[in-house]
Amino acid sequence: MTADTITTADIRINARWLIPIEPSGIVLEHQAIIIQGTRIAAVLPVAAADRGFRTRETIDLPHHVVMPGLINMHGHAAMSLFRGMADDLPLMTWLNDHIWPAESRFVSEQFIADGSQLAMAEMLRTGTTTFSDMYFFPEIVAQLAHDTGMRAQICFPLLDFPTVWGSGPDEYLSKGEALIEAWKDDDYIMPAIGPHAPYTVSDGPLIKALALSEKTGARIQIHLHETEFEVADAVEKMGKRPTERLAELGVLGPRTQCVHMTQISDTDITLLAETGAHVIHCPESNLKLASGLCPADKLMKRGINVAVGTDGAASNNDLDLFGEIHTAAMVAKVVANDAAAFSAHEALQGATLNGAKALGRDHELGSLVAGKLADIIAVDLSDPFTQPVYDPASHLVYSNRSRAVTHSWINGAPQVQDGKLTRIDVPDLMLRVEDWARQIRQQQAD
Repeated sequence: MTADTITTADIRINARWLIPIEPSGIVLEHQAIIIQGTRIAAVLPVAAADRGFRTRETIDLPHHVVMPGLINMHGHAAMSLFRGMADDLPLMTWLNDHIWPAESRFVSEQFIADGSQLAMAEMLRTGTTTFSDMYFFPEIVAQLAHDTGMRAQICFPLLDFPTVWGSGPDEYLSKGEALIEAWKDDDYIMPAIGPHAPYTVSDGPLIKALALSEKTGARIQIHLHETEFEVADAVEKMGKRPTERLAELGVLGPRTQCVHMTQISDTDITLLAETGAHVIHCPESNLKLASGLCPADKLMKRGINVAVGTDGAASNNDLDLFGEIHTAAMVAKVVANDAAAFSAHEALQGATLNGAKALGRDHELGSLVAGKLADIIAVDLSDPFTQPVYDPASHLVYSNRSRAVTHSWINGAPQVQDGKLTRIDVPDLMLRVEDWARQIRQQQAD
């Protein structure tokens, strides 16, 4: 290649290993990623990059694996302020006796802003570049994520009863439609519809949510088949399983993200496969609340897209997606009675490309391919707890505990450099977090 064919670009990342996710199941060595503006211009061997590109910045990562940023497909970001507040309790006791009373006492615009920033700091430090949030005051979270430069699906809440954010379904839907309109063309924010669960949302609002989805293209995310009680109660009261009810209403479809799915039959699986609905697997929350186990491997074998989420830090108790896929892989093997189930590469895909598919953005997110958006992370494998390195993919799932994430870029802009956040003032954030903790402790003592 002659000098006059050299291309100029913004950033070059030289990586010891690279896991592109597409093609699946491969690890490349001594690769360079070229970033131009917000997108990946090229992924090629270091020697070829030497011949073909000149960049204004070069980042050498000689002990790192570079991969797409992680996509956390389900959570309640601001609930990070309730982390560890009510542990070791069954789901309905946890909700009815602790979480919902605390929410009624503390949730406000400032609570949402501070709790969500705490969540984003944790997620960025542990490799997440895109997250899905379902909680109150979604307009606050949308603006905060946008200002931070973090990608987010923001699901506005929809329930049959009043909350701090609205008087009932009609107000939720009206505010939600305004949210969708406000952010419909944004590159970072993906507004979506968040009916809480079949047992908290009646048919009328679900039908209206579906109409809004069809009108705007917004995704629908719903907690579904989370516990055995939920399913049994639905059968007793309605004569049908929740998936059957949603399918009859037309709510199950390729824009629908079904969260949890721990209690599912072959009929449920067939409905998911036929409608093209996505499953969001949150194993650690399900384990901690004794909700059940999602048969992730069985779902994938039926062609159902399975992405991964952490759920909120009040029921997990962290937002570490590397830890989540570690648990997902381990649990899947036991559920399937197959040590090969949910392999390391499948787990990594569940936290990247499969999340992008659920968002409808797999054409530009979820893998390191030229032309896609430059959402990239780097993980240092030089520490003793990840040595020796035979298979970087294996280490990322089974050995790494995410503190080894050293760099992160979203839209080509640095979010984490040498393990430090670039866009969040952590000392100031910690002062606000401690003030909330003091208030919550006082309320618990009263």
